[in-house]
Amino acid sequence: MVGDLPTNDKLNISPLDHVRRASWLDKERVRAYAMIYFVVSLGMIANTYVKAMGGVGSDFLAFWGAAKITLTQGAAATYDIAAQTAVQASTGFDKVFAFVNPPPFLFAVTPFGALPYPVAWIAWVVTTFAIWFAISRSVAPRFWPLILAYPGAMIAASHAQNGLLTGALLVGGVALAGKRPWLSGAMIGALVIKPHLAVLLPFWLAAGGKWKAFIAAGISATGLLALSWLVFGTDTMLAYTTSWEKSAILMAQDDDEFFLRMATLYGQLRVWAGHEIALAANALTALGMIVMVWLSWRRFNGDIAATGALALAATPLASPYLFNYDIAFLILPTLWLVAEARDREAGFRAWDKAVLLVLWLSPFVTRAIALPLHLNLMPVASAAMVWLIWKRAAQLDIKKTSS
Repeated sequence: MVGDLPTNDKLNISPLDHVRRASWLDKERVRAYAMIYFVVSLGMIANTYVKAMGGVGSDFLAFWGAAKITLTQGAAATYDIAAQTAVQASTGFDKVFAFVNPPPFLFAVTPFGALPYPVAWIAWVVTTFAIWFAISRSVAPRFWPLILAYPGAMIAASHAQNGLLTGALLVGGVALAGKRPWLSGAMIGALVIKPHLAVLLPFWLAAGGKWKAFIAAGISATGLLALSWLVFGTDTMLAYTTSWEKSAILMAQDDDEFFLRMATLYGQLRVWAGHEIALAANALTALGMIVMVWLSWRRFNGDIAATGALALAATPLASPYLFNYDIAFLILPTLWLVAEARDREAGFRAWDKAVLLVLWLSPFVTRAIALPLHLNLMPVASAAMVWLIWKRAAQLDIKKTSS
């Protein structure tokens, strides 16, 4: 009978329209999918932990070795490759991970040197993830499932690197610049432990006239350097300069796999065209990002959340040295785009949900395909994020005019 035949218009939707509208991707499904991804990611992290304890090693060996040496031999020896080799060998590994971070970073890692390496690895990951999650959730509490399972954070956790700590400082520094400028500046200044991640923020603060945060950042960075000099001594500050040679050796190597693990334009171009062309292209791109961040205050009518999202989204395009475990901070511009699309008067437009899903997944997807395809597309994802945020200025103008 005719009445028994399906008449739902959904049956006539093409697969392309299904993706374009993504009406199936509602709040409940987003939360459920995020929780599934989080559980799967925990398995990935557990697998990485087993490998890190079983002979493959981990970048965290350098942190733990530095902490252990600081507690037993003195901080200056943390930059001695022979001392690091001896301490790291006590865990059963036959290769060494050099410690190249500035002395202020020792304040963060030294307490973990009192723990056995397997316990310290877990404690470091749990502690830094908790800090990153708490700060990110305070920015966008209604999106906590997307924060909890964010692929960029899961990658950082699996490496036991410092991407969660620096990500927390970047997210907090940008998010608090309007309401708590002194705390914001203190967090930005603390990025002296990895200053190339904050390359755009001084321009962002200056262009927006956020002088309290700007001054606080300078005080924080200078104060941490002075405090580390006072606590760890002149020998440690001088020993740190010897680590620059180790970093230079890393950057001079012809190891495509090393550069494909970067999330920067420089990393990909280095594989294709060599150091000189890659550095020149990255310098021009960085200049372009500085100009965009500077102009964003006018384009976004002083909207600090929008300009801050742009500054963080542009960071992987401005800094030449930034790895896939460093991009947990991209949760802020990603969620800014989600919130802007969700709160729009007309609601989600065609392709909005699909594009936002791709951007949220991009840290994992680009990492997964980088080595097999010899191509890291994370700079493309960053560029797309920058373009989308910049494009949203028109909608913000309309909102401000009508309000």
